Amino acid sequence: MEKQKVSLVSLGCPKNLVDAEVMLGHLPGDRFEIITDETKADIIIVNTCSFIREAKEESVETILELADLKNSGRCRTLVVSGCLPQRYGEELMRELPEIDLFLGTGDMHRIAELLDAPAGDDRFGSIELPDYLYDHATPRLRSSPFYSTYVKIAEGCANRCSYCVIPDIRGSLRSRSISSVVEEVHRLVDEGVQEINLIAQDITAFGADREDGAGLEKLLRELTRIEGLQWLRLLYAYPDGISDELLDLIASEEKICNYLDIPLQHIDDRILSMMNRRVSESDVRALVRKVRDRIPNVTLRTSFIVGFPGETDEEFARLLEFVREGHFERVGVFRYSREEGTAAAKLEDQIPERTKKARYQKLMRAQNRVSFRKNRALVGRVDPVLVEGFSEETDLLLRGRSIRQAPDVDGLVYITAGQADIGDIVPLRITDSSEYDLIGEIVSED
Repeated sequence: MEKQKVSLVSLGCPKNLVDAEVMLGHLPGDRFEIITDETKADIIIVNTCSFIREAKEESVETILELADLKNSGRCRTLVVSGCLPQRYGEELMRELPEIDLFLGTGDMHRIAELLDAPAGDDRFGSIELPDYLYDHATPRLRSSPFYSTYVKIAEGCANRCSYCVIPDIRGSLRSRSISSVVEEVHRLVDEGVQEINLIAQDITAFGADREDGAGLEKLLRELTRIEGLQWLRLLYAYPDGISDELLDLIASEEKICNYLDIPLQHIDDRILSMMNRRVSESDVRALVRKVRDRIPNVTLRTSFIVGFPGETDEEFARLLEFVREGHFERVGVFRYSREEGTAAAKLEDQIPERTKKARYQKLMRAQNRVSFRKNRALVGRVDPVLVEGFSEETDLLLRGRSIRQAPDVDGLVYITAGQADIGDIVPLRITDSSEYDLIGEIVSED
């Protein structure tokens, strides 16, 4: 029997990407062939994001484009999975009759079973609050480069920030066992992975739901013992979960990148309280000082939300000044998105979109100047760089990422001299920079 050709489009965050890879891993290779060209696919899967309005709009636009492709091309089955059907299942069924199957965020492992189900009116897997959690034994077909990948160590979230829909989409916190994560990372390193990016909605909460003593620090101690692992990167650390032990581990363990992504969301105490964040401005400032004191040469990333309901000009000015002070090498800025079902959506004094946009632009301009200044200060330094391939503009230049740069969000390094293979980690002297990217030359290890 001829294999069915499957093409998958994954939108949103790295956690979504892991879900997509798990879904592909559950499609038996004797029946399905994975391809990248949607025009030649019998089955097209769209793994969606609906965290904020822009993500929802991108998901819907992608679905409609692929629905047109289904109507005019080879595709016989169009599947929509992930956050969007988890939130808007019944509405999508009414509005998008061309979709053959919807899968919620807890259905990834059931993809083959649901594709085999007889056609009928029931086009859903399950949209109950998910409790699924993948582990080391879960089939997973990686789509990331051979030298770098993400490992999700927990699912869901228990923080209940007032603007966030994650607990309603993903469920409450569910942590994997330490042994499961260690076994998966062992296998990935044996396959040639150099960089492991540990991800969760709140990585510092890892193990808090378990009764076996699991915790992030204990997990990291086990992972650093894995021979062959080069870089271990921690993403999305809630500020009040960053312990002294964690900072000491990052500082002392060569394999753990001196890099922390600490989403702060704001600096004004009133706004932080309205967001249901468990920190204050004084807490944040003390934390930033402590991180920089304890971890030499650390790179810090954060994210902020502008236009939260009731945010005054003075409160935004306080946030703008905090950014201008230059505490962070990297900053992501989001315009507040009013998400139904959240506590913040019910607040009065919703901010006009034009005001959100203006504040977003001001904050980004301020951070651009900070990023440029911090990158210029790196000129002359030698940093380890992971070689990722050739520049998109010319085959004469290699490109890669410094140990200071996380995948997809932090810019690149362009290598103007020296030779290396893709996947190599090489010493590189930084010779120039822009706001986001670095330029340098490979240094002989002799």
